[in-house]
Amino acid sequence: MVHDRTSPELALLPLGALMLAASASAWSQTTPEAGRALPVVTVRDNAEPQGKDSLRTTTTNIGKGTHELRDIPQSITVITEKLMDDRNIDTLKEALRNTAGISFQAAEGGEEDIRLRGFSLATTGDIFLDGMRDPAFYDRDTFNMDRIEVLRGSASMLFGRGSTGGAVNQVSKLPFLMTQHEVSATVGSHAYGRLTGDFNIVTGQDAALRINAMATTADNNGAGSSIEKNGIAGAYRWGTGTRDEFIASGFYLNNDNGINYGLPWIKPLASQDNSTQTLIPGQKPTNYYGLDSDYNKGEARIGSLRHVHRFTGGAELRTQLRAGSFERDQRASVIRFAPAAQQPNGRPVDMTTLSPATVLTRNPNQKIQNLDTLQLQSDYSTKFDALGYRHDVQAGVDFSREEKAVFAARNAAQGGITLAGPPTTIGRPDDGAAIDESLRVLRDSNDFVSKAAGVYVQDLMQVTSAWKLLGGLRYDYMDGQYNQFGLPANAPAPITTTHYRQKIANWSGRFGVLYQPDAFRSYHFSWGNSYNTSGDTYSYNAQSANTPPEESQNFELGAKLDSADRRYSTRLAIFYSEKMHERNTDPDSAATRLLLTGKRHTAGLEIDLVGRLTPQWEVYGSYMWMPIARVDEAASTVITGGNRVGDRPGLTPKHSGTFWTTYQFTPKWRAGAGVNFRSPQAPADVTAPIWEAPGFATVDLMAEYLINDQFSVKANLTNVGDKYYGESLYRGHYVPGLGRLLQVTATARF
Repeated sequence: MVHDRTSPELALLPLGALMLAASASAWSQTTPEAGRALPVVTVRDNAEPQGKDSLRTTTTNIGKGTHELRDIPQSITVITEKLMDDRNIDTLKEALRNTAGISFQAAEGGEEDIRLRGFSLATTGDIFLDGMRDPAFYDRDTFNMDRIEVLRGSASMLFGRGSTGGAVNQVSKLPFLMTQHEVSATVGSHAYGRLTGDFNIVTGQDAALRINAMATTADNNGAGSSIEKNGIAGAYRWGTGTRDEFIASGFYLNNDNGINYGLPWIKPLASQDNSTQTLIPGQKPTNYYGLDSDYNKGEARIGSLRHVHRFTGGAELRTQLRAGSFERDQRASVIRFAPAAQQPNGRPVDMTTLSPATVLTRNPNQKIQNLDTLQLQSDYSTKFDALGYRHDVQAGVDFSREEKAVFAARNAAQGGITLAGPPTTIGRPDDGAAIDESLRVLRDSNDFVSKAAGVYVQDLMQVTSAWKLLGGLRYDYMDGQYNQFGLPANAPAPITTTHYRQKIANWSGRFGVLYQPDAFRSYHFSWGNSYNTSGDTYSYNAQSANTPPEESQNFELGAKLDSADRRYSTRLAIFYSEKMHERNTDPDSAATRLLLTGKRHTAGLEIDLVGRLTPQWEVYGSYMWMPIARVDEAASTVITGGNRVGDRPGLTPKHSGTFWTTYQFTPKWRAGAGVNFRSPQAPADVTAPIWEAPGFATVDLMAEYLINDQFSVKANLTNVGDKYYGESLYRGHYVPGLGRLLQVTATARF
């Protein structure tokens, strides 16, 4: 529903004025005329399918404001709330498994390093919340998500620094002008329990309050780690649909979870090279070899204020101010095979020597850090006629400050305590061993502060009734400072500080052509570039602080096709993604810089299908075929963890995708089934000879019974065959995917 006012133009209100004033180094504020009764004109068009009611959507918020998907010359996959509900998805990672081309790295620090089209979506740079960077690492939950949008390909013109693969935008649930509530309770295997509440309360003619809350617990959960988390999100919206609309929101998430750091790769014969490595045979998804004291705790606190000012004629100024505070405390065990001398038969471990008595070591891995962020962003959009053409223009500015502090544990010689996990054996998963993590003495390890600003403009020009041209340009500036606090490993001594600083100024561009012969077909060609800096990981060293940003580009030819009755849509795309300048060690000047000598590319085909084939039959499918993935240039010297020329990079499966379908058999009964699959893929950053993890496919089932308009019961069976597979991969280890889960959900709507 869209509201408009017929009164003269009102002046900008505080948030928009704040942003404009900040860019001019001055503050100003004006006040709208008071006491005037402004008539409301309501205009209603074909209603957008709601995420709670449909797997299909026709608009997106990922490209600065709200746009028709058909007007964006770049591939976007939208995971709606209904799809998340149908498949009982409660984390961002599980949601992203429901789109093609996504793979996961089991990183050294436990982060969820996401790969799209074969390139990294850095946890600090390419995940967004309502269009603003969501930089911290934390286990994101879906309880306050309306939908998740996956933009494929280079996106620096929209968001600034970022990777080649694309961007993920989490869209929060917002208040709406209808009092409506929903409560769901889920119980399942592995002592799984989850309670969520979604309460929307109308408080005035144009105001509403929405509160979402969640509590989840599980013992093991089919992946060897427990879950204990809770969260609450609240948003108050007033002036809804009027000239000046405000949203004040707060978000809190507390994780006190276990962590499964994974298992080492194994060879059929120890004498063989690494190309033969694979998953450890005979394992179950529930086998866990970490310590009972391992955990992954974290808190996220986010406060936001958004202001939208709507001008006469349809122009709009949208401004957001956000502050975030994040804490992370991860204590994990790195699981490896013990050396041959510690094995019962005195031989290296391979499949011929593997037995229940095979010894595993458990070495500690810690990630203890805090991150504070402050962001201010303002986007202006307008449509007008000039030089005989229709223009849809967007322009904006954004500012951010990020401050991260990392802590390390002192060893005994440094005035702390040395704790080591006791070994275990293959035959003793869940052995109950633990260490007292509270005995650790922490010290400052390093800190990072960055200040960044960006400005962009983009124009979508209507050339003829069927042709549109898009062009955009963005300029970014970032100043990053990093301090490394050194302490000798073997004796108490004064702490030394090593300081690094890097300033980056970079341009990003975007170009597209759209051909739309009618309201149901949209064809596009697009090009965009992107860049990512050494400071995207919140750290520098002597080499990286002197290295310019990496550069990438993406080409795409695609189509978005709607059925004549608008019940379902198909997305097709052929893409070519290339990282033109990738960081490598300079063998001649390794102590002073890195070289941007690396180069690699991927190319493939994507197909999405979503909507209703009949009124009863709904489908969602996403498939990627990526036959080409190649390292074109690489380091001239042998380094640990790096591909060679001609290699297929890790985490680039040739085939990947998901399919989900439901059918309404009767007014009360609905059932669904789906599959997620990946073909064999190598771990990331592996030095030749390369090996691959086996491909996999998991099947999910769902059945739902509608008791009446207020109550329903739904059962989900995930990974029906209890398939054991490596979902997150790294050169030293892999993390198994979830095993079979049975969950039953009761929902009340009132």
